[in-house]
Amino acid sequence: MKIYTKKGDSGDTSLFGGQRVSKSSMRIEAYGTVDELNSVIGVATSHGVDQRSKELLDEIQIQLFVLGSDLATPLSKKLKINRISDEEITFLENAIDELEESLEPLTSFILPAGSPSGATLHVARTVCRRAERLAVECAKQDEISGFAIKYLNRLSDFLFVLARFENKQSGSEETKWLPES
Repeated sequence: MKIYTKKGDSGDTSLFGGQRVSKSSMRIEAYGTVDELNSVIGVATSHGVDQRSKELLDEIQIQLFVLGSDLATPLSKKLKINRISDEEITFLENAIDELEESLEPLTSFILPAGSPSGATLHVARTVCRRAERLAVECAKQDEISGFAIKYLNRLSDFLFVLARFENKQSGSEETKWLPES
Protein backbone atom coordinates (compact mmCIF):
# COMPACT_ATOMS: atom_id res chain seq x y z
CA MET A 1 0.00 0.00 0.00
CA LYS A 2 1.41 3.39 -0.98
CA ILE A 3 1.31 6.25 1.48
CA TYR A 4 0.08 8.68 -1.14
CA THR A 5 -3.30 8.31 -2.85
CA LYS A 6 -3.52 11.64 -4.71
CA LYS A 7 -7.21 11.85 -3.70
CA GLY A 8 -6.59 15.00 -1.66
CA ASP A 9 -4.71 16.91 -4.34
CA SER A 10 -7.74 19.09 -5.05
CA GLY A 11 -8.01 20.29 -1.44
CA ASP A 12 -10.65 17.96 -0.09
CA THR A 13 -10.53 14.77 1.98
CA SER A 14 -12.81 11.98 3.14
CA LEU A 15 -14.30 11.66 6.59
CA PHE A 16 -14.89 8.21 8.06
CA GLY A 17 -18.02 7.07 6.28
CA GLY A 18 -16.96 8.46 2.90
CA GLN A 19 -18.27 12.05 2.96
CA ARG A 20 -15.89 14.44 1.14
CA VAL A 21 -15.15 17.79 2.79
CA SER A 22 -12.72 20.66 2.30
CA LYS A 23 -9.41 20.28 4.09
CA SER A 24 -10.10 23.71 5.57
CA SER A 25 -13.37 22.65 7.24
CA MET A 26 -13.68 23.12 11.00
CA ARG A 27 -13.96 19.36 11.50
CA ILE A 28 -10.63 18.82 9.74
CA GLU A 29 -9.07 21.73 11.66
CA ALA A 30 -10.25 20.19 14.95
CA TYR A 31 -8.98 16.68 14.41
CA GLY A 32 -5.83 17.94 12.70
CA THR A 33 -5.04 19.95 15.81
CA VAL A 34 -5.69 16.87 17.96
CA ASP A 35 -3.10 15.09 15.79
CA GLU A 36 -0.69 18.00 16.34
CA LEU A 37 -1.32 17.76 20.08
CA ASN A 38 -0.53 14.05 20.03
CA SER A 39 2.79 14.83 18.32
CA VAL A 40 3.69 17.53 20.85
CA ILE A 41 3.01 15.03 23.64
CA GLY A 42 5.38 12.66 21.85
CA VAL A 43 8.04 15.36 21.92
CA ALA A 44 7.43 15.88 25.65
CA THR A 45 7.96 12.18 26.35
CA SER A 46 11.20 12.23 24.34
CA HIS A 47 12.64 14.57 26.97
CA GLY A 48 12.68 11.76 29.52
CA VAL A 49 9.57 12.25 31.64
CA ASP A 50 8.95 10.65 35.03
CA GLN A 51 7.78 7.00 34.82
CA ARG A 52 4.28 7.87 36.08
CA SER A 53 4.05 10.71 33.55
CA LYS A 54 5.08 8.30 30.78
CA GLU A 55 2.35 5.83 31.77
CA LEU A 56 -0.29 8.57 31.78
CA LEU A 57 0.90 10.11 28.51
CA ASP A 58 1.00 6.73 26.76
CA GLU A 59 -2.67 6.23 27.64
CA ILE A 60 -3.55 9.78 26.59
CA GLN A 61 -1.88 9.33 23.21
CA ILE A 62 -4.12 6.29 22.65
CA GLN A 63 -7.14 8.34 23.76
CA LEU A 64 -6.17 11.11 21.32
CA PHE A 65 -6.33 8.61 18.44
CA VAL A 66 -9.84 7.71 19.61
CA LEU A 67 -10.72 11.41 19.81
CA GLY A 68 -9.34 12.03 16.32
CA SER A 69 -11.44 9.27 14.81
CA ASP A 70 -14.43 10.46 16.85
CA LEU A 71 -14.08 13.97 15.38
CA ALA A 72 -13.50 12.50 11.89
CA THR A 73 -16.73 10.52 12.01
CA PRO A 74 -20.03 12.40 11.78
CA LEU A 75 -22.48 11.32 14.48
CA SER A 76 -25.05 10.70 11.75
CA LYS A 77 -22.89 7.88 10.37
CA LYS A 78 -23.84 4.64 12.07
CA LEU A 79 -20.29 3.34 11.91
CA LYS A 80 -19.02 1.19 14.76
CA ILE A 81 -16.08 3.19 16.13
CA ASN A 82 -14.78 3.95 19.58
CA ARG A 83 -15.74 7.42 20.78
CA ILE A 84 -14.56 9.50 23.71
CA SER A 85 -16.80 8.97 26.74
CA ASP A 86 -17.12 9.84 30.40
CA GLU A 87 -14.66 7.04 31.11
CA GLU A 88 -11.75 8.96 29.56
CA ILE A 89 -12.83 12.18 31.27
CA THR A 90 -12.88 10.39 34.64
CA PHE A 91 -9.41 8.99 33.87
CA LEU A 92 -8.14 12.57 33.43
CA GLU A 93 -9.85 13.82 36.58
CA ASN A 94 -8.39 10.97 38.64
CA ALA A 95 -4.92 11.64 37.21
CA ILE A 96 -5.21 15.36 38.00
CA ASP A 97 -6.23 14.59 41.58
CA GLU A 98 -3.35 12.11 41.97
CA LEU A 99 -0.71 14.51 40.64
CA GLU A 100 -1.97 17.53 42.57
CA GLU A 101 -1.41 15.68 45.86
CA SER A 102 2.34 16.13 45.38
CA LEU A 103 2.20 19.78 44.25
CA GLU A 104 2.14 23.01 46.20
CA PRO A 105 -1.15 24.89 45.80
CA LEU A 106 -0.99 27.76 43.31
CA THR A 107 -1.11 31.25 44.77
CA SER A 108 -0.45 33.11 41.51
CA PHE A 109 -0.09 32.53 37.80
CA ILE A 110 3.14 30.84 36.74
CA LEU A 111 5.20 31.34 33.61
CA PRO A 112 5.00 28.42 31.17
CA ALA A 113 8.60 27.24 31.39
CA GLY A 114 10.82 24.86 33.32
CA SER A 115 12.47 21.61 32.34
CA PRO A 116 12.37 20.50 28.68
CA SER A 117 9.53 18.08 29.43
CA GLY A 118 7.63 20.58 31.59
CA ALA A 119 7.96 23.40 29.06
CA THR A 120 6.89 21.09 26.22
CA LEU A 121 3.84 20.03 28.22
CA HIS A 122 2.95 23.72 28.56
CA VAL A 123 3.11 23.92 24.74
CA ALA A 124 0.90 20.82 24.56
CA ARG A 125 -1.59 22.55 26.87
CA THR A 126 -1.85 25.54 24.53
CA VAL A 127 -2.28 23.28 21.48
CA CYS A 128 -4.99 21.43 23.43
CA ARG A 129 -6.80 24.72 24.13
CA ARG A 130 -6.67 25.53 20.40
CA ALA A 131 -8.10 22.08 19.60
CA GLU A 132 -10.86 22.77 22.10
CA ARG A 133 -11.69 26.15 20.53
CA LEU A 134 -11.80 24.54 17.08
CA ALA A 135 -14.04 21.73 18.33
CA VAL A 136 -16.40 24.30 19.86
CA GLU A 137 -16.51 26.17 16.53
CA CYS A 138 -17.01 22.89 14.67
CA ALA A 139 -19.96 22.05 16.93
CA LYS A 140 -21.66 25.28 15.79
CA GLN A 141 -21.53 24.07 12.19
CA ASP A 142 -21.69 20.32 12.49
CA GLU A 143 -22.81 17.76 15.02
CA ILE A 144 -19.96 16.38 17.13
CA SER A 145 -19.87 14.52 20.42
CA GLY A 146 -20.26 16.72 23.48
CA PHE A 147 -17.77 14.46 25.21
CA ALA A 148 -15.09 15.62 22.75
CA ILE A 149 -15.24 19.21 23.99
CA LYS A 150 -15.44 18.18 27.64
CA TYR A 151 -12.47 15.84 27.17
CA LEU A 152 -10.33 18.56 25.58
CA ASN A 153 -11.22 20.97 28.38
CA ARG A 154 -10.19 18.44 31.02
CA LEU A 155 -7.09 17.40 29.08
CA SER A 156 -5.74 20.95 29.05
CA ASP A 157 -6.15 21.05 32.84
CA PHE A 158 -4.33 17.73 33.09
CA LEU A 159 -1.46 18.94 30.88
CA PHE A 160 -1.04 22.04 33.06
CA VAL A 161 -0.84 19.91 36.21
CA LEU A 162 1.49 17.42 34.55
CA ALA A 163 3.80 20.24 33.42
CA ARG A 164 3.99 21.39 37.04
CA PHE A 165 4.60 17.80 38.18
CA GLU A 166 7.39 17.31 35.64
CA ASN A 167 9.03 20.57 36.69
CA LYS A 168 8.90 19.51 40.33
CA GLN A 169 10.34 16.07 39.52
CA SER A 170 13.25 17.68 37.65
CA GLY A 171 13.91 20.29 40.33
CA SER A 172 12.88 23.20 38.08
CA GLU A 173 11.37 26.00 40.11
CA GLU A 174 8.17 27.62 38.96
CA THR A 175 8.44 31.29 38.17
CA LYS A 176 5.48 33.24 39.49
CA TRP A 177 3.99 35.92 37.31
CA LEU A 178 3.73 39.01 39.42
CA PRO A 179 2.21 41.93 37.53
CA GLU A 180 3.84 45.28 38.03
CA SER A 181 1.83 47.59 40.27
